[in-house]
Amino acid sequence: MAELTTTARPYARAAFELAFADGQLDVWAQALGVLAAVCSDDKIAALIHSPTLTAGGKREMLQGLCGDQLNPKHQNFVQTLADNKRLALLPEINRLFLAFKAEQEKTLDVDVSTAFEMSAEWQAKLAEALSGKLMRRVSLSAHLDTSLLGGALIRAGDTVIDGSVRGRLAKLAEAMHA
Repeated sequence: MAELTTTARPYARAAFELAFADGQLDVWAQALGVLAAVCSDDKIAALIHSPTLTAGGKREMLQGLCGDQLNPKHQNFVQTLADNKRLALLPEINRLFLAFKAEQEKTLDVDVSTAFEMSAEWQAKLAEALSGKLMRRVSLSAHLDTSLLGGALIRAGDTVIDGSVRGRLAKLAEAMHA
């Protein structure tokens, strides 16, 4: 996974810098999302890895499947990836592009798992508190996790806040055994 990310990063960075310079971050995010979704299909992935198709054939196939959702700059990007045998990296390029975009826009997607249903009021309060703590505009996604005994498990990027009863009990047990 680390090698995949390392290989995809320069392409994602180039796409991000071009999109940012043109003021088209959302347009590029949408196009890369479409390309990543197409490349994630098992049959398409097999064709991308096929040695019988040329780089031009793979590019034409992808551009044909995406139709008018790709502008000329997106098509040039796909051509560059095809020429360098990097089309299989599109899902990772998309992931990295979205991370660069979120960093630029100071946004963060937060996933909250709770043992109980959270009201809209609680979700708003939690989003506001996390926004202040993380210094980002937070987009909160809450869902019920019946495997939790109580409390909540919050995932914000690389940060995990385990406020669940199970997590607290595990920390207590660890402290007792130390």
